[in-house]
Amino acid sequence: MSNLAVRSLVAAVGIPLILAASLFGGFFFFILIAAISAGALHEFYVLAKSRGASPQVGTGLLFGFCLNLVFMHQVAGLLLAGVLAGLDVIIHLPTFTQAFLVTVLLFVSITLLVELFRNKAAPLLNIATTVLGVAYVAVFLGCLIGLREIFVPAEFPVHRHFQVLGLDISQELVNTIDRWGGWTVTALFVSLWVCDSAAYFAGFAFGKHKLFPRISPQKTWEGATAGFLGAVGMFVLAKWLLLPYLSFTEAVVCGGIVGVFGQLGDLVESMMKRDSGVKDSSGLIPGHGGVLDRFDSLILVSPILFLYFDFVVFAS
Repeated sequence: MSNLAVRSLVAAVGIPLILAASLFGGFFFFILIAAISAGALHEFYVLAKSRGASPQVGTGLLFGFCLNLVFMHQVAGLLLAGVLAGLDVIIHLPTFTQAFLVTVLLFVSITLLVELFRNKAAPLLNIATTVLGVAYVAVFLGCLIGLREIFVPAEFPVHRHFQVLGLDISQELVNTIDRWGGWTVTALFVSLWVCDSAAYFAGFAFGKHKLFPRISPQKTWEGATAGFLGAVGMFVLAKWLLLPYLSFTEAVVCGGIVGVFGQLGDLVESMMKRDSGVKDSSGLIPGHGGVLDRFDSLILVSPILFLYFDFVVFAS
């Protein structure tokens, strides 16, 4: 079977799975992103090992999962409260900020203490790569979970888009907001794919001026421009078809974030692979390389888009 056929077969299975999880949200989406995060983080640690580091793989994967789970704070908190109520136990549940800070502080502290007793060479390098991997992969991808989870009435600017009296919010309205959340994340994935494809084909056909030859000799300014325009166009189309809550300007900004930082994310991972002397982060995904290869653009885009929605789009 040719490489193109293998890539197409994997895409035919993977794309519907990603889109379905995005639309369903909740723990379906959490499981998908947590799995992607774990795979990408493990590959990051393999790259670090190739440069002589000995990262704490188990510690990083454990706390990477915990930090992903923190972004499910509201749903996980409600489930935990229900379980505790059934046991007649009442405790004060931490806020998202408290849970995030406690998890980060525990992670860094435990990483330092574990390294103290490991007796491995270059402990400073080991600690640095362990912490960097979790920050770069798990926290950044956790922001994508956070983006999907903020599409609830408590976070969404309800009164700006709906005629609601006081706090009287119907289940239909809740479902509409959740559906917009699913379509927003879907638009993010599709715009990344459009950006990647447009950059590749335009660069192949018209590329003459090298974008970043030191890191990725094949990428060109012509391809990058096409990728940027493709990402913006995809988000504007999504705004007209599926996301009426976005203004035209907000849709353009979202597409611009994807078009710029998605391509920069790809270059960042290329830099790490070049430093490690490898072509792919792994061969886990047939025809596509590793998890880090496939989702490198998503990693850098997720926190920026999450912050843009949380502080700008959803601002009261």
